[in-house]
Amino acid sequence: MNELKLYHAIISVCAQKVRIALAEKGLTHDEQVMSLRGDQFAPEYLKLNPNALVPTLVHRGVPVIESTVILHYLEDAFPEPRLMPGDAIARSQVHLFNKFIDEYVHAACSVLTFALAFRPAMARLDPGAREALLAPQPNQQKAERKRDVTLHGMESRYVREALRDHHKLLERMENALDHGPYLTGEDFSIADIAVLPYIVRLEMLRLDALWEKRPGVVAWYQRLRERPAVQAGIFSRFSQCDLAAFANFEPDPWPRAREILAAG
Repeated sequence: MNELKLYHAIISVCAQKVRIALAEKGLTHDEQVMSLRGDQFAPEYLKLNPNALVPTLVHRGVPVIESTVILHYLEDAFPEPRLMPGDAIARSQVHLFNKFIDEYVHAACSVLTFALAFRPAMARLDPGAREALLAPQPNQQKAERKRDVTLHGMESRYVREALRDHHKLLERMENALDHGPYLTGEDFSIADIAVLPYIVRLEMLRLDALWEKRPGVVAWYQRLRERPAVQAGIFSRFSQCDLAAFANFEPDPWPRAREILAAG
């Protein structure tokens, strides 16, 4: 038995961050893949993670939760190879990217994913069944966003906000990438790990045109896709079942997304 165990879901952007970091550090671990169709509310899991979220990393029997915290925990517990820059200014940039992800982009990603990939299934349910799915959600702000997006789709105010937040992220990335191949300069870091799954998700949602005129982001994304740890942590884990919800949604969301962004 390994001293590390990861509870995660393949499609979870937060879990993807942690899987990349584990692969970059060459850390073997046990794992439990969760369906997120109710197993996150099981009493035994809530003892590990009272927020009913993934990922949860258990190290020597002690759970560590929240993906940003886990990334820094792994850096502290397993410092080689290093994923934090040595320079104090570069380290502050890591923290700023993580802060922006945690405060804005993660919720925005959830909104866009739900609006484009998961809304059709939710919209087909009768209101009672839909509410039964949303009621156990510990975060009622998240549940309210889903209600609004179910009703309004791309016209939801939450979708407009989500597109603007991703636009801001891409602006920050392009500015940072003027100074080196990675988000904090010359070295791959936790900042790159934290941001990458959200860019992958935009591509899955057919919104990759958001960065087609940002050459720094284009080159960065290609550079990161080629890293063995990124392949191991994200792309090699996807099954056809994982990708199914992202394969069939219509219409193409980009024309409307472009209009929303142009309207400010």
